[in-house]
Amino acid sequence: MRGLWTSAEVAVTLGVVLLLLVAHQLWWTNRQARAGAAHTVRALQRDWGEPLPEPPRSVPEEAADDSPAVSAGEGETGDTKGRGAAPATVPAFRRSQAYAVIRIPRIGLTAPVAQGISRSGVLDKGYIGHYPGTAQPGASGNFALAAHRNTHGEPFRYINRLRRGDRVTVETRDAVYTYTVDKTLRQTGAGDGGVVAAVPRSNVKPYVGYRAAGSYVTLTTCTPEFTSRYRLVVWGKLTEVRGR
Repeated sequence: MRGLWTSAEVAVTLGVVLLLLVAHQLWWTNRQARAGAAHTVRALQRDWGEPLPEPPRSVPEEAADDSPAVSAGEGETGDTKGRGAAPATVPAFRRSQAYAVIRIPRIGLTAPVAQGISRSGVLDKGYIGHYPGTAQPGASGNFALAAHRNTHGEPFRYINRLRRGDRVTVETRDAVYTYTVDKTLRQTGAGDGGVVAAVPRSNVKPYVGYRAAGSYVTLTTCTPEFTSRYRLVVWGKLTEVRGR
């Protein structure tokens, strides 16, 4: 009888510990990352001067840590208005430091963009990570980004809701770049480096993507939710550039 009682106590203790771990991952990491990311956005706006208005926060229609990056590897171009502003450049010393702000009104997202896609240095802070070696905002090529879909602020949780024609704006010190969502790849392998190539095109599903050079944005995250088995990809084309 004593052994059964001890076993029951151990089971209850383990259950409580597990519950606390889940609460930490699903609530506390989100709270911490979102607060830190919001502070970073405000700091950038103060540094740059007049901020842009915040997009309205949409109400979610549907209620494990993930690693949203894909392996880098090697498309039509929309007309671009206001080409006077130069593409953003980022000095090497800014790696893992936020240098831009991304806004996606459809999903109510405002978040900082930082160099690199390391988990501890960038993604776990609730930042959007810029794939090293891909284009910077406004430049020819592919401005490729990654972020968590679950935990640590989960900034890309709802990018599956983006539709063709939705806006993705990227604000830097000198300019605001507007991309228009064009294509979505619902699922591909984690090693599909083609999706972040200069002319983005899936290596796994080669009928999805682009064939001509242009200025693109790529958003990548894990799918299905709470797993890191596959990647969800959203692409857009640069359609407007305006100076600050």
